[in-house]
Amino acid sequence: MSLAPSEHAPATTTPAGRGTTKQTRRTRPCRRRLLTRTSVPYLLIMPAVLGFAIFKAYPIVASLWISLTTGNGAGRHFTGLGNYQRLLSDPLFWTALKNTALILVVQVPLMLGLALLVALGLNSTKVWLRPLWRLGVFVPSLTGLVAAGVMFSVILNRDAGLLNWVLSLFGIDRVNWLGSPFWARVGVVLVITWHYTGYNAVIYLAGLQGIPQELYEAAKVDGAGPVRRFVSITLPQLRPILLLTVVLSTIGTLQLFDEPYVLTGGGPDNATLTVTMYLYNNGFKYFDFGYASALAYALALIVAVLGFLQVRLMGERK
Repeated sequence: MSLAPSEHAPATTTPAGRGTTKQTRRTRPCRRRLLTRTSVPYLLIMPAVLGFAIFKAYPIVASLWISLTTGNGAGRHFTGLGNYQRLLSDPLFWTALKNTALILVVQVPLMLGLALLVALGLNSTKVWLRPLWRLGVFVPSLTGLVAAGVMFSVILNRDAGLLNWVLSLFGIDRVNWLGSPFWARVGVVLVITWHYTGYNAVIYLAGLQGIPQELYEAAKVDGAGPVRRFVSITLPQLRPILLLTVVLSTIGTLQLFDEPYVLTGGGPDNATLTVTMYLYNNGFKYFDFGYASALAYALALIVAVLGFLQVRLMGERK
């Protein structure tokens, strides 16, 4: 009985076998060089880098290019800064920017002030069932933005709304919350404040619990009252947290879209039209992507400037 030559013949005795051995010898060092202590971290972060490049960096660069063009599809042509010049002379853009600035100036201080008061109350040892109160305060932030808008559109309804019914119990006439430019802005501020106050209160509460109690005890020994302790200890210790919430709230308000879109659709008479809503209308209603991209870059520039100023004014002083 004879065995097949392929079962006993060494790989190096045949030309094909010698070729396989040489190829193996060539590939193994390559694998060793590829998997080194230096290269492995880069390989691990490679998926995240690729995801950022494809889904973040490329759209940002493509949007910049589109903002310099006009037209649709194959008919798109380069116009330079034409969309940005159009933006400066567009009265509707300035109306949207003014509405956004009004909501920002009124709503952010109101919301953060309420959040700080709520956090101080929840941090007090005199409050019973504090975990239950903390949960109740945080629950509104779990509500979806569209759901919150729909809910408040029912509450603020002029004829059958809950709020007007409560006001009627005190003899106050019905308010046209969503049909008046002034009250429509108030309605938007109410929705945003209700939705995000608990979220910021929880952040403040975490900051309050990180303040050393020895500071308060030493201040009491020196005769400092509650107001003095709040001004001299609580606020300075909370400065990084305050800066974080101010910057995040400013960015969120400048990007405001869902609540006014569901609640008022930008009306009445464009009184609640925000910059992001105007961007959406140009991009997905009028399909003017070049102008919508220019609006997006203008908004990004405003956010960057305001964020820089806030960090400079409220940042840690050396």
